[in-house]
Amino acid sequence: MENATRICEAELGTLVICENDGFRHVAGRGLPPDYIELRKREPVLRPPNNAPLRRLAANKQVIHVVDLLSEPARGQLATLAGSRTQVLVPLLKDDRLIGAMVVFRKEVRPFTDKQIELLENFAAQAVIAIENARLLNELRQRTTDLSEALEQQTATSEVLQVISSSPSELKSVFETMLAKATQICDANFGVLNLYENNAFPVAAMHNVPAAFADLRRHEPTFHFGPNHPLARVATTKELQHIADVKAEESYLEGDPSIVAFADLAGARTLLIVPMLKENELIGAIGIYRQEVRPFTEKQIALVKNFAAQAVIAIENVRLLRELRERTEEVEKLNQQLEQRVADQVGEIERMSKLRRFLPPQVADLIVASGSEEQLESHRREITALFCDLRGFTGFTESADAEDVMALLREDHQVDRWQRGRADSGESRSARTAS
Repeated sequence: MENATRICEAELGTLVICENDGFRHVAGRGLPPDYIELRKREPVLRPPNNAPLRRLAANKQVIHVVDLLSEPARGQLATLAGSRTQVLVPLLKDDRLIGAMVVFRKEVRPFTDKQIELLENFAAQAVIAIENARLLNELRQRTTDLSEALEQQTATSEVLQVISSSPSELKSVFETMLAKATQICDANFGVLNLYENNAFPVAAMHNVPAAFADLRRHEPTFHFGPNHPLARVATTKELQHIADVKAEESYLEGDPSIVAFADLAGARTLLIVPMLKENELIGAIGIYRQEVRPFTEKQIALVKNFAAQAVIAIENVRLLRELRERTEEVEKLNQQLEQRVADQVGEIERMSKLRRFLPPQVADLIVASGSEEQLESHRREITALFCDLRGFTGFTESADAEDVMALLREDHQVDRWQRGRADSGESRSARTAS
């Protein structure tokens, strides 16, 4: 604009770009102070339909106004500056109007064709500059996005590595998550709470201010009112994103836990993301900034990802604990089974040995008693009774077998009769006489 106004012998000029059905002033030369103040209050200019700038937007052609007094609508700048002659050159990209370059003279003196051609050249250069800036901004944004994505992937990879290397240790996993979440999301500190019995005990903290950390060590479980963000997490199972803690109702009502966040820890903006397993709340990850600056959607998505990983880590620990308990039970059962098999083999071996030397009834009695003391050498007083029939041997040698059996049968009958009389109370002398 400086070169355009100088070379074209114009007193003032402005460059505007199209925005929201209007024109935003982005550069100027020799502009009146009143017009500059007006543009600060109203950055987007919306001229009337019959103004030259509107005609430029409609036909996308150079407009050369020799005397602005002949125009029904002169425009704010022309009126404030007292301009008379004006040239408007469109800024076109692919036949699309993206802005305009406008120069003014305070006297009625038309611009030459060469001057207008020079302004068109400047307009083309402005379009190139705008496009270069757009491409550069896109490149920077893509670079930033790639850098953020790489940083997030690296953080996720590190957390997963900690989970795999410490399958039974949750504290190190939680501390790593909080460290990465606060670092990548540009937060000051973080707290991870588990959810147990309608309360939120602290499971891990990262970079927490000393005064607030001491409070949490003395009171590791949060006790809060119904308006506390954690209470809303427990009720709704949805994340809580608060731009300014001190504007919250719970803080204004003096809730001790939220006051501690704001006054002891200096927290102003907070983000609390629930940790859910099959829609069941098992904890929450909170990150905090000590200035009023809300978190972006990408940062919120990252913390959600960390919350999901925390749930996976907790589930891994639970499954590992159950596996260990079941393994111990199986080992105990195996030991008991091995002992039973060994006992049964021992009994079989004992029975086999005893049956080789003793009658089956005696062997069974010894095995049933569970002790082999009867087989050990020992001294006892015993009574031996020998019974025989007088002349029985000679009788059997000369008698037939049927006669021997008849004699034995008769003897047994007499013996049973005698025992029966003894059981009925007969005297010893009677039994002897009999």
